[in-house]
Amino acid sequence: MKETDREAVATAVQRVAGMLQRPDQLDKVEQYRRREARKKASVEARLKAAIQSQLDGVRTGLSQLHNALNDVKDVQQSLADVSKDWRQSINTIESLRDVKDAVVRHSQLAAAVENLKNIFSVPEIVRETQDLIEQGALLQAHRKLMDLECSRDGLMYEQYRMDSGNTRDMTLIHSYFGSTQGLSDELAKQLWMVLQRSLVTVRRDPTLLVSVVRIIEREEKIDRRILDRKKQTSFVPPGRPKNWKEKMFAILDRTVTTRIEGTQADTRESDKMWLVRHLEIIRKYVLDDLIVAKNLMVQCFPPHYEIFRNLLSMYHQALSTRMQELAAEDLEANEIVSLLTWVLNTYTSADMMGNAELAPDVDVSILEPLLSADVVSELLNTYMSTLTSNIIAWLRKALETDKKDWVKETEPEADQDGYYQTTLPAIVFQMFEQNLQVAAQISEDLKTKVLVLCLQQMNSFLSRYKEEAQSYKEEHLRDRQHPHCYVQYMIAVINNCQTFKESIVSLKRKYLRSETEEGVSLTQPSMDGILDTIAQEGCSSLLEEVFLDLEQHLSELMTRKWLLGSNAVDIICVTVEDYFSDFAKIKKPYKKGFGEDADGHCDTIVAIAEVIKLTDPSLLYLEVSTLVSKYPDIRDEHIGALLAVRGDASRDLKQTIIETLEQGPAQASPNYVPIFKEIMVPSLNVAKLLK
Repeated sequence: MKETDREAVATAVQRVAGMLQRPDQLDKVEQYRRREARKKASVEARLKAAIQSQLDGVRTGLSQLHNALNDVKDVQQSLADVSKDWRQSINTIESLRDVKDAVVRHSQLAAAVENLKNIFSVPEIVRETQDLIEQGALLQAHRKLMDLECSRDGLMYEQYRMDSGNTRDMTLIHSYFGSTQGLSDELAKQLWMVLQRSLVTVRRDPTLLVSVVRIIEREEKIDRRILDRKKQTSFVPPGRPKNWKEKMFAILDRTVTTRIEGTQADTRESDKMWLVRHLEIIRKYVLDDLIVAKNLMVQCFPPHYEIFRNLLSMYHQALSTRMQELAAEDLEANEIVSLLTWVLNTYTSADMMGNAELAPDVDVSILEPLLSADVVSELLNTYMSTLTSNIIAWLRKALETDKKDWVKETEPEADQDGYYQTTLPAIVFQMFEQNLQVAAQISEDLKTKVLVLCLQQMNSFLSRYKEEAQSYKEEHLRDRQHPHCYVQYMIAVINNCQTFKESIVSLKRKYLRSETEEGVSLTQPSMDGILDTIAQEGCSSLLEEVFLDLEQHLSELMTRKWLLGSNAVDIICVTVEDYFSDFAKIKKPYKKGFGEDADGHCDTIVAIAEVIKLTDPSLLYLEVSTLVSKYPDIRDEHIGALLAVRGDASRDLKQTIIETLEQGPAQASPNYVPIFKEIMVPSLNVAKLLK
């Protein structure tokens, strides 16, 4: 009570505080007091009335209990009297058995008279029912059918109750009403036809669908009533229970399955995109059907049928079965991708089950997968195996196509900067991009696997590319007149190496997102070394090509013919200029030696020129010593050839210089790049120069 008092005081304080929030409200205190006093009086009056009512009820209840006790005593006394009378009248009851049998016969005759009208009108009712079914008046037809079944079942029940062992009479009744079962089956066919087209019917004539559902509901009630009576009498009329509700869902399930299977309009032989079309038709049909079911069909069925939930389950199961059938077929790589993309992504996307018109009845987060993890894994393994074979074939074909360009009579195309190139890198990496984009649609894991596969196959491809470039060079050396544009296409091959390197880096950067994936890519064999080797061998072959063209003219230098007058130098200059105009179309960094690093070689030429143009032979030893100290890799044959070019050094002087220099070879600096070790001096040339 104290707690209640405190709560009341707190409530009162709060109410007073709410009333007196402004100074001008103080003038209304008396008014507030009177209003609260009236409320208090009213509450007290209602409380008193309630208590008085409760007291009156208790008084009345006690009085009724007292009366009930007296009644129970009277009943108890009456039961005792009845028991006494019953014991005394057992013999009398036995003598009334004949009366009992007469009553039973009377009851049967009364039932026969009651049903006599219906019995005689059975043929007419059958005809009327048949006509109504044919006219599509299903509700009226079902009402007639119910009347027929009720008459039949009533007669059979009475016969069963009178003599359950009399099968002849039961058969006679069943035979007389034999058309009833046929009418029931015919009506059922009409119902199932409507249900099979329910998604169309609900849009055109929803009343018809409602009639079908009402008929099914009537039959369900009759089934329940008969099954309840069976527990008491063991009697079940023929054809019961019909279980039309269960059959209805079975019909809907078959209809859904047939609709899904019937969406395949093409085969692989008639259309390469057959699976894409098939899956798109399924997507559209299923989405449209479920939207219709959610918005229209639920209005035609009782809530406890949960028609939308059941239809959703049917569609999901039918789709799962169909996807398993497709997965079991011998699918091509692109078909596997289409199937997995649809199953893993499209199915739960906003284009299908995640569509806003299906929310919130469809929760994609609780939908079971259409394909099991094992089936998906098997498909992915098949896809990777097929993709590996395809990539190998594509790369081989791309290289063969590129090789055909190498022997063309026209120069290769150039990029926007003027560098020669072929389409090979673009074709290869376009193929890689397409496969990676496709894999990314399925999953990040598959994308990484495809990238690793591409890098692996790229590594093998570059080895073949290196071999083909070497074969191209060897074939040219056997007949240097062919191919006509050998130099230009070799430059394109060199430039392709740089393009490949840049494309590989770009591919990794684009499709590797995490450090873990980056670690995966680093386990792949390095391709930069192979590409550099191809480019270096290509550059060497180009230089070799230059010297092969200049060999005849270089051999004329420092000879009598050259001294008497020769255009060898002019030819050499023109040839070198012509070659280097092509070499200018080589990409960095493979230009090294073809332009930007030429200054160092020019310094070497200047140093050699200083020895040649020296006018005082007594300083020759000093000048040669300076040259040797600057270029420690210079050899005896180089010095001998250089002195032979001057023509004024005696044999003894040459020998002295060479022997002196051999005694104290100069030490090369750590940054020195050898030059002369690459320069060969044939003994023939030395002998020639001494002539």
